[in-house]
Parts: sequence; structure tokens; C-alpha cells
Amino acid sequence: MTADDKYTILVVDDERDNLQLFVRTLRKDFNVLIANSGKEGIEIVKNNKIDMIISDHKMPEMEGTEFLKHSFKINPEAIRILVTAFADAEILREAINAGKIHRYLKKPWTPNDLLNVVEACFEVYQLNRDNQKLAYDLKELFSGTISAIMEALDAKDEYTSGRSKRVTFYALRMGEAFGLSNERLSELEVAGLLHDIGMIGVPVNIITKPGDLTDDEYELVKSHTVVGMKILEEIKQLNHVIRIVGCHHEHYNGEGYPYGLKGDEIPVESQIIAVADAYDGLTSERAYRSSLSHEDAVERIESASGTQFNPEVVEAFSRSIGQAKEELKRFDLNNLDISNTIDETTEIDGNLRENLNDVS
Repeated sequence: MTADDKYTILVVDDERDNLQLFVRTLRKDFNVLIANSGKEGIEIVKNNKIDMIISDHKMPEMEGTEFLKHSFKINPEAIRILVTAFADAEILREAINAGKIHRYLKKPWTPNDLLNVVEACFEVYQLNRDNQKLAYDLKELFSGTISAIMEALDAKDEYTSGRSKRVTFYALRMGEAFGLSNERLSELEVAGLLHDIGMIGVPVNIITKPGDLTDDEYELVKSHTVVGMKILEEIKQLNHVIRIVGCHHEHYNGEGYPYGLKGDEIPVESQIIAVADAYDGLTSERAYRSSLSHEDAVERIESASGTQFNPEVVEAFSRSIGQAKEELKRFDLNNLDISNTIDETTEIDGNLRENLNDVS
């Protein structure tokens, strides 16, 4: 095994004898860097690819926990181990919470103790790296599949090209303003891309119809939510977003479809997509009507707060949409890492059926 194939370990200790013992124990199987202080260690972390950081606890100027805390900000992926003579619960709690340590090594330690801890940590480290690569590969494959589907939807109507990218972009900015966690923002992104996948079954002549829809045509359009859920049920990795996709036309007051849910019965992510969807629909040119201005669209959405839309979601929309609109101008939609879809079924206030063509 060459030096390039080995993991790199940084050891930080203010005592030279301790550093030399670490080097003698680890150098056969690992690349070992040493630092005599936390300050010196920070510089090494900044300038090198480090896989593991081992730090003594009690050091002058900067204690081990403080050093590990700073090193985490620079390299959060590295494994962190604290070497301490104290097994005090409060010390370990601080090391775990602030220093983000994975393990601790109790003094006095033997070379076998050290090697056992290091090797066990690297087994987990490598497993995580393998899982991350697998997840990335699956995401790339999945992204390509979504893109192909969205491009097929885009081809049905030139007026809605890129719509799902815009809706997803607005929804993510709203989700951030609403305070969603990173995990829920990820689900929101996927659901935003796929929210109208069921429209693939709606004939082009209905999607692009310049006049009012018949009752039968409108029922066919409404069915896209249920159709979308049935499509996604075949992909088990998407189980967590199926309900979000299926509920993005539910209304806060219970007058939406397909289930007539209201209030907190509707997933927040669905309610966010509904508002983003409505804004993009109102500000986009369509075959049968001209777009509204940004100001008029915002006013229409805010007027539906408490009826069609969740008031808290509308507040997040009002706080974020201005900046999001300006940000979107600086992006090339074709290069955004999200796929395309269409939406022809958003409606704002009033009679659901009568207003379909005004807003969608």
C-alpha cells in the first residue's frame, strides 16, 4: 500500500514524547501528521486532507475540546478522537456536543488500545464513504430519470417549459423562510419536481385549450394528483414524498382536492408547493391569457390567506418571494440541478372550476 492509499491522521498533543509514541504506533498503516498545539493543528487541518484527528484534552492555550470544535468547522468529515485522563460525564458531554467527537481514548493507553479504536473508527468511516458514494450514484441515476420524464411533460406545452424548476426554486426559498429542516427541504425539492407528474396522462388538447374546460375535462385534469401518486407508488425510494405530491391541490379551508383535507391535515410541504405553484402560474404567460405582474400575483395570493392557503405559509412566501424572484433571474434554468414539469391546474380563491383558466 502506498502513502497515497493510506488514511491521514493528525495527532495534536503538547508533549513531544506522547507525539512520538503516536507516530511509532500509527506510522506503519497510516500517514501521520503531528502538531504541538491546537493553533498549529488548525493550520494543518486548513492545508491538508485529514481523515482523522486525535487530540489530547488538557493542553495550554487551547484545550482539546475547543480545538476539535474549530477543526469541525473546517473539516466536518474527519473522525475526531479525544484523549483524556478524565472519564467525567460532563467533560465527555462537552466533547461530544462541541467537539463532535466519535470516540474517546482513556489515559493511560497502550498501542493496542489506540490501534483498536482507530481501526474501529475507520471501519465506520469507510462504510459511510461507501454509502455516500452509493447514494450519490443513485441520486444521479434518479435525477436522469426525473429529467427525462419532465422533458416529456415540457414538450406537451411550450408555455409551461421549465415550470417545475421554477416552482421548486420558489418552494425551497419558502421552505427555508418557514424554517424546515434540511431533511424536509430535500423532500420538498423532490416533491416539487414531481408534483405534477400525473399530468403526463392528460391529453395535450386539454392542457393547451384556450377556452373553458368542460366538466369532464376538468375532472380529468383534477385526476392528475391521484395518477401521480399511483405512478410514484412503483418507486419505493419515493414513499416519503407520495403524500406531498398527492395533496398539493388541497386547500387550507378544506375546499380543495382530491380528498378535501383542511388545515394541519395537509402536509406543510404540500401547502408550500401550492403557493409556489400558484405564484408561478399567475406570473407566467399562457396560451389563453397574459401573465400578471409580480405585485398583482402577490396580492392575489395574500388575499387567499386563510382560505385557500395556510396563513403561515403565505407569510413565508411574502418574506421570501421578492428575493427569490431576483435570484432566479441570475440563473440559467437549463443548468439548474432540478428537472422540468408542468402545471395547468392551480386556482386562486372564488369558485374552483370557474377560476381554473384564470390562474393555471
